[in-house]
Amino acid sequence: MKAMILAAGKGTRVRPITYTTPKPMIPILQKPVMEFLLELLRQHGFDQIMVNVSHLAEEIENYFRDGQRFGVQIAYSFEGKIDDGKLVGEAIGSAGGMRRIQDFSPFFDDTFVVLCGDALIDLDLSAAVKWHRSKGSIATIITKSVPQEEVSSYGVVVTDENSRVKAFQEKPSTEEALSTNINTGIYIFEPEVFKYIPSGVEYDIGSQLFPKLVEIGAPFYAIAMDFEWVDIGKVPDYWRAIRGVLLGEIKNVQIPGHEVAPGIYTGLNVAVNWDKVDITGPVYIGGMTRIEDGAKIVGPAMIGPNCWICSGATVENSVIFEWSRLGPGVRLVDKLVFGRYCVDKTGAAIDVQAASLDWLITDARQTPPSHTPLERQAIEELLGTNAI
Repeated sequence: MKAMILAAGKGTRVRPITYTTPKPMIPILQKPVMEFLLELLRQHGFDQIMVNVSHLAEEIENYFRDGQRFGVQIAYSFEGKIDDGKLVGEAIGSAGGMRRIQDFSPFFDDTFVVLCGDALIDLDLSAAVKWHRSKGSIATIITKSVPQEEVSSYGVVVTDENSRVKAFQEKPSTEEALSTNINTGIYIFEPEVFKYIPSGVEYDIGSQLFPKLVEIGAPFYAIAMDFEWVDIGKVPDYWRAIRGVLLGEIKNVQIPGHEVAPGIYTGLNVAVNWDKVDITGPVYIGGMTRIEDGAKIVGPAMIGPNCWICSGATVENSVIFEWSRLGPGVRLVDKLVFGRYCVDKTGAAIDVQAASLDWLITDARQTPPSHTPLERQAIEELLGTNAI
C-alpha cells in the first residue's frame, strides 16, 4: 500500500532547532520523529512511501535513503531550486506536493494515507482505512477529541450526525468552538481527490482543498479516534514530548541506553563518578558525555551525546542537545540548549554567542573561553546570568 509523508515545511515555530534540523529529523531521545512514522506505516502494510522535501532536504534524504533498512521503499520529491550552487527550498503546499508527485507519474492509484512528518502517533491505520472505505469517502480526516479549554490551539473539524465534514474553525475561542474534535494532520484519500487539486501552483490541504470539498458537497468525512498523538508544532510541544517519554506517559517510545540506576539511563562510555554527582531521575545521558564531580541533574532531563557538564553545574527539567558544554556553576532550569541557543519553555531564545555568554554554554569540541573568577562574577552580576 502507498502513503506520503509531508516533510517540506520550514518549521519556523520550532526554531532554533529547525535552523539546522528539518522537523521530521527532530530527535525523540536520539531517534528522528519520522522514523517512528515509518515504523507505524510498515506495521499497517504501507511500504511504498513518497516524501516531499524542501527545507534541509538533504538531511532527510541522507538519513532515510531508499528506506531499505526501515523495511519500506522511499522516494523523494524535491520542492525548490538551485541558487548559486546551493539548494533553496520552495515548498508548494501540502496538496501541491501531492499533485506534483501525481503529475510526475500517477503514483497514487488506490486508497492512500498522508501524514504530517512532525508528530508521534500510535494509530490503528488499518481500522481507519476500513472505515474510510465503508463510507465511500474520497477524503477522510482522522480527528482526536481534546478538552474544551485546548481547542483554541488547533484547527477544529465540524461534522454532521453521519460524520460528514460540514465546516472548519481555525483556532476558535473556547466559547465559539462548535466541536472538540481537532485536525491531527492524518488523512486518507482516494485518487479521485486529484480532480480538485490544481497543477503547478501552491495549494494547501487544510486551507484550500478541504474547504473546496465541503463547498462542492464531495463525500468527505472525519472519524474521531482514540490514539496517542504528540504534535511537535512548537518548541514547548517538543519539550512536553521529551518529558512525556522520560515520565513513561508516551508508551510507544522506549528510553534508549542502559538503566544504570532507577530512572537513570545512559548511552555508551559515559564518563562520570556516580558517587560524586547528584542525579535524580528520570534522566537520559547520551554516550561519550562527561559529567564532572559536583554536577547536579534533576529529571525529567535529557543530556545528549558528547556533552560536557562541568563541576557545580545544575541541569533541572531541561533538554540539552549533543556537543553542549555547560560551564562551571551554570544553573539551567526549564531550558532547552541547542548549539549556541538557550530556549525557555515559552520558546523565547537567547543566542549565547551574541550575548557574550559563550563561556557559560559552548560547543564541547571547542576550547572554552577563559575568564578569571572575578571577571565571571562581574559578568554574572551585570547580566544576571548566574541562573539562566
